[in-house]
Amino acid sequence: MRSRGLTLLCALFIGFSAAFAQAHISEDAVRALKEDPTRAGNNTNSYEFKEIHDTKPPKGYKPFYISHYGRHGSRSNWGGSSYENLIAVLDTAQQLGILTPGGDSLLVAARKVLASYDGMDGRLTQKGVREHTAIAERMYKRYPEVFKGNKQVRAFGSTVQRCLISMNAFTTSLVRQNPKIFFYLDTGEKFMAYLDNESGWQRKSSAASRAAREALRDLPDDTLGAFPLIFTDVPRARTFIKSARSFTENIWSTAIIAEDFDIEDNLFRFLPFDALYKRWAQSNVSLYTGHCNSVESGDDRVPMAQSCVEDIVAKADECIATGKYAADLRFGHDYPLMALVSYLGIEGVGERIPADEICDRWLGFWNIPMGSNLQIIFYRNKKGDVLVKFLYQEQERLLRGLEPYQGPYYKWETVKANLEGYKR
Repeated sequence: MRSRGLTLLCALFIGFSAAFAQAHISEDAVRALKEDPTRAGNNTNSYEFKEIHDTKPPKGYKPFYISHYGRHGSRSNWGGSSYENLIAVLDTAQQLGILTPGGDSLLVAARKVLASYDGMDGRLTQKGVREHTAIAERMYKRYPEVFKGNKQVRAFGSTVQRCLISMNAFTTSLVRQNPKIFFYLDTGEKFMAYLDNESGWQRKSSAASRAAREALRDLPDDTLGAFPLIFTDVPRARTFIKSARSFTENIWSTAIIAEDFDIEDNLFRFLPFDALYKRWAQSNVSLYTGHCNSVESGDDRVPMAQSCVEDIVAKADECIATGKYAADLRFGHDYPLMALVSYLGIEGVGERIPADEICDRWLGFWNIPMGSNLQIIFYRNKKGDVLVKFLYQEQERLLRGLEPYQGPYYKWETVKANLEGYKR
């Protein structure tokens, strides 16, 4: 097993290194990151709501059912050592009287991050609660016909606490809109088989991520650029900072999670843009190659979403036949959601992309932020014909390579047939 893992890592390393031999800077990513540097964390970026546009459905069709998968909302990260190490350095500098005003503000913010983290890994924050509350409210107001009256809704959550609290926030928000909704809520290991199915993929994913990050090693990275912004006496600061790279990484680790704790101070301002961009690019490529429809590893990863797709189809067909439930809600994680939208071929996020095109065509801060969500809206006419529309991050999306019936609307039977033989 160990030799097989090593062989895989070597193959991935060679493949990614070749793809990134002439790594370039993505202009779209640069514009977006300069507009809002907090996006640099990619999957730690808080949910960004964009104005909703709805294409009018074909004549006679009305919404009657929603199938949903939502990632939990904003959360804490793992381990507090980065915050503690940063605070220790800044404390020393403060005692020596060599902190700039900016350095003082960084110290204050780092202490807030550590206090908010409070030793609890992966904990849903109050911002995460608000994200799901707002998404649910918008869903209700957008499709009131689906939820009107005495309706039943099923909701299934990953056994992980942040997903369950997200589910609570979401369903509580819906019941505020209509107290007559009855919820069937459940969680358990049985449901993890489709909510969080990775089937031993983590080992391969880690190899892919390491290879992808290493392939971007030649991107510029100024690890000393932060020092003049933080210290009035840089040479003296260097006497007690053992590694400039580690110091920069600690700033990065603190900055990417601050907004999830409602700390609005932009801590990325202490990093030179090339240092910020390189870390964003490595994270972006790692996420996509590890969990999406990449040319290099997608054929291994994406099929793991089949159990979730089968659950979506089975529950939808049940509700089409019986009308018993108005919606099926699922609350899980980012990695399974990325594989799911790749399996479905959701335009813009489930694309088939080679490694050297990822940062131009797939931007993680929009594609998999906290609170990411897939909504499949079902419509029916008086004849009983069923159409579906796909929303990702609440925006209408087409399916890659599949001709719609009209606008963003697809015949449900066409979608199902496509899933069975889809050439992803």
